[in-house]
Amino acid sequence: MSEATTSAADVRIPTAASVPAHRDPNVLRWVGAYTASMVGDMVFFLALSWAAVQNGTPAQAGLVTAVSAVPRALLMLGGGVVADRLGPRRVVIGSDTVRCVTVLAVAAVLFAADPGLWLLALLAVVFGTVDAVFMPAVGALPARITGKDQLARVQGMRGLAIRFAAVVGAPLGGLGVAVGGAAEAFAFAGLLIAVSVPLLISVRMRDLPADDASAARETTAWRDLVGGLRYVRRHRVLGSLMVAIALGDLGFVGPLNVGLTLLADERGWGASGMGWVLAGFGTGAGVAALLLTVRGRLPRAGCVAAGSIIPGAAAIAALAHAPGLPVAVGTAVLVGLLTGLSGAMCGALLQTQSDPAYLGRVTAVGGIVSLGIAPLSMPLSAAAIGVWGTGPVFAVSAAVCGLGGVVALCAPGVRRAELPK
Repeated sequence: MSEATTSAADVRIPTAASVPAHRDPNVLRWVGAYTASMVGDMVFFLALSWAAVQNGTPAQAGLVTAVSAVPRALLMLGGGVVADRLGPRRVVIGSDTVRCVTVLAVAAVLFAADPGLWLLALLAVVFGTVDAVFMPAVGALPARITGKDQLARVQGMRGLAIRFAAVVGAPLGGLGVAVGGAAEAFAFAGLLIAVSVPLLISVRMRDLPADDASAARETTAWRDLVGGLRYVRRHRVLGSLMVAIALGDLGFVGPLNVGLTLLADERGWGASGMGWVLAGFGTGAGVAALLLTVRGRLPRAGCVAAGSIIPGAAAIAALAHAPGLPVAVGTAVLVGLLTGLSGAMCGALLQTQSDPAYLGRVTAVGGIVSLGIAPLSMPLSAAAIGVWGTGPVFAVSAAVCGLGGVVALCAPGVRRAELPK
């Protein structure tokens, strides 16, 4: 069942000339809901990590925090089908409601008793399962609340929300744990997620164009899934763009995560120094998101996406050779700015090049690339650094990341892709 054929209970607005997204109350309600949900997620994961450490060994705690990735990766393609069949708005509302109720229930149990790691592991699995439908629906929703000419700006606003959640969520989670322990932090996370539900209910939807609505009507969920994969593969932009995104993430995730930790330890920067480097990266990525929010459109989007990732990859390689912490922080700002710009433009192209009827499945494919394939580089990066050191591994990672930019530049569809005016 497509969004175009859902019940009259869904509040709708006709397709019309777009209001600038940063001035559109409808879009701002969605951004507010998304921000509250993301901050709640940050508080939740910090509380989960803390509770797991308090109730088990470091290895057990790592297993609990990682277990949510399994259902997320395995079920996300199916989640994209659900988002396209039922409509992203109702899927996002349902997902946030389930997450809110589950987290508050666990908080209540922790207030009353100490059930151990099994409850935390179950909570992580539930969160990962719900995320498998939540993430594709979130990716499909912007095209239903504003016009195509505003989708790049919405992508920038979404990036700012993610950066805000990263900066604010961790301190709030830490404060919750310090004041009342994991139970209170879980309760706080649940309440933050709860804030998103009424905001989402108030968001008005645009009708799909007739051709997009008919494209969404497949006879079975399996045919929806196969049709979505075929759509991505045959599209003149999306297929090559997915390959470029996969290579970029494979080369970027390892150095930024486990590689940066090992680099900070090797150089004697300590945890605080690593925090400054991460802050530099977040600052650069935030500036890129702000640029897209303010401008709304950059010309030659495909070339910008490809062209910014190549120097960004060079900056990743240079990070391993920074002579001191200040230079490393400055390099991280450059990495964040360039890779953040490339990521924002790739996200905007996914939004604007896809038919809205397929956006859930397109987002799911991108999520599998970023959340299922790219994390595989982390243990490989750690093992390689143990053998060859940070310099060579960062150089190889940068080469893989830069190869994504080369693929995009060599694909005529991506190279010539533009954002709508």
